[in-house]
Amino acid sequence: MAGIKYEIIKTEGVISESSRGWTKELNLISWNDRPPKYDLRDWAAGHEKMGKGITLSKEDLKNLRDILNEMDL
Repeated sequence: MAGIKYEIIKTEGVISESSRGWTKELNLISWNDRPPKYDLRDWAAGHEKMGKGITLSKEDLKNLRDILNEMDL
């Protein structure tokens, strides 16, 4: 993406992989030299292309964890 600088600080995990080789990942990413946040999105191999995703603060991620733990999955 032109004009957007990012650095993947840590890959927390790969959630799934598509038949095209893209992976849905939870990463800790610094966007435009800002403090890192948790990010959930699809990535092409080598992280050269990305899909739309969501960025979460640590508090957001904790709240999501609590919601998922309460769900009957």
